[in-house]
Amino acid sequence: MGDCLQGDLIVRGGRVAGLRPTADVAAPRHMILPALTEVHVHLDKCHTADRLPAVGGDLRAAIDAQARDHVNWTTDDLRSRMMRGLRELAAAGCGLVRSHIDWPDDGSAPLAWSILKEALAEMPLRVQQSPLLGVDKLARSGLAQTIAEQVSGSGGVLGGFVHLHRDREAGIRAMFAAAERFGLALDFHVDEGLENGLDGLVLIARIALETGFQGPILCGHACSLMNRDGAELARALELIAKAGLFVAALPTTNLYLQGRGGGTPDRRGITRLHELRNAGVRCLIGTDNVRDAFCPIGRHDPRASLALAVMAAHLDPPLGDRLPMITTDAALALGCDPVHVDGAALADLRLFEATSTDDLLAGVQAPQVPDAYVQNVGP
Repeated sequence: MGDCLQGDLIVRGGRVAGLRPTADVAAPRHMILPALTEVHVHLDKCHTADRLPAVGGDLRAAIDAQARDHVNWTTDDLRSRMMRGLRELAAAGCGLVRSHIDWPDDGSAPLAWSILKEALAEMPLRVQQSPLLGVDKLARSGLAQTIAEQVSGSGGVLGGFVHLHRDREAGIRAMFAAAERFGLALDFHVDEGLENGLDGLVLIARIALETGFQGPILCGHACSLMNRDGAELARALELIAKAGLFVAALPTTNLYLQGRGGGTPDRRGITRLHELRNAGVRCLIGTDNVRDAFCPIGRHDPRASLALAVMAAHLDPPLGDRLPMITTDAALALGCDPVHVDGAALADLRLFEATSTDDLLAGVQAPQVPDAYVQNVGP
């Protein structure tokens, strides 16, 4: 376990008070981490793949297929599927989650928004909800403000989808203005494709700098950053870093949908993680879609998503350097104070049965809150 600290955890009063060298020469049996943070899921869509008539195709095909399933989104259906997703997240060791919820064009809160809020009363999770609709809709007069006002009363953030929309700059500006007015963080699905002309990430960075917006801005996907190289890429990276954007790679959905051309794909559709990190941009890994029109397999588990990213994006060891992408940096991206093991309350930590970081990412056994495994020392 060369990329992690090793020893006996000292606990006082239900909090970690330090680490002391162990006399046990045997390999460690457990790893303790902050509760995991899942930065990007879709709990309203999850676990619908088995009833969709056809799953497969590109992003547009997935959007259309999922939209046709909306007629099945009754109260009972949403509650059942959302609870299944929440149980998976809790079992995976998550403490903090952000879920996107499809939002209608008329600005009224969808049924899924209230159902998820009710379901959370039964789960030991903090979940931030983010509305999801096209940025061209948000460019309409007053719509971003209307949605932001509703979101602000429920502890959510303001989200939108930025692609090749004609009014994308106006919509992004409307989102910034509404988020500023109501004190909300921003979350963008942006440049989810490999087409030429996708410029949403750079637009967001420019507007963030222009407005001086202070809330965290999380940008998911950013697949088309792969189309930039040389001086053009360097300029974009400098702008993104200067704006303080967080960027989330979403390997499951992007590997499944991007680069389709009728045969074996020759492009991975994952953003430039190495270049972003080298430029000083905090990067994260999210699970995204689980068993729906956008990705027909998977489970809600940040460990599994990071393990896939290790292979798909060549995130080489030491793997301990990658864990902030689903823990401390991920929490910062959601506007929350990160939990560090030293000084943390036991309830905010998770105990994994693993002897190394590669063992951790290969594991499927549910972690535990460590209070049952440790002995308090002192008052």
